[in-house]
Amino acid sequence: MIAAAALAAAATLALYQLDGAGSPAFATIEPATADAAIRAKLDAQAPAWLKTHGVPSVSIAVIRDGAIAWTAAYGEQGPGKAATPATLYNIASMTKPITAETIMRLAAQGKLGLDEPMWPHWVDPDILADPRHKLLTPRLSLSHRTGFPNWRRETDKVLKFTFDPGTKSSYSGEGYEYVARFAEKKLGERFDALAQRVVLDPIGIKETSYNKRDWFKDRVAQPFDKKFLEPDFADTWIASDLVYATAADYAKFVIAVMNNDGVGENLAAERKVTVDDFAPEVCAQAKLAGDNCPARVGFGLGWAVLNYKKETIVMHGGSDTGAKTQGYFVPERRFGVVIFTNGENGNKIIHEVAAAIDPTSPYIAFLAMQAR
Repeated sequence: MIAAAALAAAATLALYQLDGAGSPAFATIEPATADAAIRAKLDAQAPAWLKTHGVPSVSIAVIRDGAIAWTAAYGEQGPGKAATPATLYNIASMTKPITAETIMRLAAQGKLGLDEPMWPHWVDPDILADPRHKLLTPRLSLSHRTGFPNWRRETDKVLKFTFDPGTKSSYSGEGYEYVARFAEKKLGERFDALAQRVVLDPIGIKETSYNKRDWFKDRVAQPFDKKFLEPDFADTWIASDLVYATAADYAKFVIAVMNNDGVGENLAAERKVTVDDFAPEVCAQAKLAGDNCPARVGFGLGWAVLNYKKETIVMHGGSDTGAKTQGYFVPERRFGVVIFTNGENGNKIIHEVAAAIDPTSPYIAFLAMQAR
């Protein structure tokens, strides 16, 4: 998916979501050789990591040179059923970048504007009497600057502003629900259908859905928190959570984002523009120092952005009960990783796997903090 804002920063950026000194063993050899060594390491150690951390399974997709290099899966998607690269995972808050991409592509097509007021087309009844609803724009929703809480259940189950829109950043699923409802009302098309038509279909993504489908049968990773739980599915679309996908499908999505497909270079550059900088607070809380401390950390459009000395990390994570997910890409290297798990301790597996795949990245130290 950053003072009280500082402590929230590290936590909410994880949703946006190693050995910190990781071995550079693969840094100076050819990628194909490196990947063979990485996969051998994962084959040997991933089952033990899953057992140690009490996580049933992990599914992985690695992007190199702007293409999927390989996929792998380990463990069980459910009792006695092996996980495979075709297993579908609840990607939790990693839904948000897909929603954001839908809005971005609609903006690129001139169907809506990132800075247009949303109120002529949609006003949530809870805030109708608050004149601040007229300040809301798609850009504020996508960059977590609406002033809404993460969920309205945090404000007595009524949507309320917790600060004036546009004055600061605070992670909000409600902001994503709001902008999706706006797009739906303005364009007269269900939001999940919009996402399918303008994002998923053009990319060729066929195993990802906002809603439960017949083809989910026998393919869903059951969430695990001390025991296997029944999966949750959205009865109607949710813009910020509960999309199901394979790791490979999400990697295709990441590649399209990396390529600026359907958006164009100028609009795509706005994804990485962050208004508020939480790097000092995040680095202090996570005890990140030197090159492991980003120069800047903030929310862009649909993604969190960590600007390190030598590279940029564009990332989002997901966290629901019994499910932890992570995806990031590095534009400078044309590299990316998608890691889905179906365990409450999944962040520990995400750290182990990412450290094996991308050991020299300073971002591994950030993932280590998330795994604590």
